[in-house]
Amino acid sequence: MSLAELNAMDPTAAAEALLRCCGSARWVKGMTAERPFDSVEQLHAAADRHWADASRADILEAFGHHPRIGADIEQLRKKFASTAQWSAGEQSSVASADESTLHALRDGNLAYEARYGHIFIVCAQGKSAAEMLEILRSRLNNDPSDELTIAAGEQRKITHLRLDKLVGA
Repeated sequence: MSLAELNAMDPTAAAEALLRCCGSARWVKGMTAERPFDSVEQLHAAADRHWADASRADILEAFGHHPRIGADIEQLRKKFASTAQWSAGEQSSVASADESTLHALRDGNLAYEARYGHIFIVCAQGKSAAEMLEILRSRLNNDPSDELTIAAGEQRKITHLRLDKLVGA
């Protein structure tokens, strides 16, 4: 889809499309109402404005649209099966995730959710399982309020990536 196509959609269809980018109903409503966007840059600026206004409930609602990392070891195997195949210019010697990393990632995610009351959110693009585990462990001792802010920042990154995918940017 193009930006022009997003702009031309009826509000219900546009909301459904935007919901794939961020699971906050309030964010989606604001973005849908703000159309048409003159540029991808304007789309991203609007996304940031509406995300900056998100309440704790809005943030948690968006998190709820993500799958839980680590709930199922087999799903983790599938998720990180290709981490050894980085394109040129990226890390050249990343190995695929081993069993101990997968188990530690699952256990860390469960500990994270027990501590903070929401799933671990990280913009995973370009990160191996080991890198994600390191990030998760580094965030486990954060103050809950600080961690929500960090996780919301990661959601923001994910939203921008998804917006670009949505409009073919």
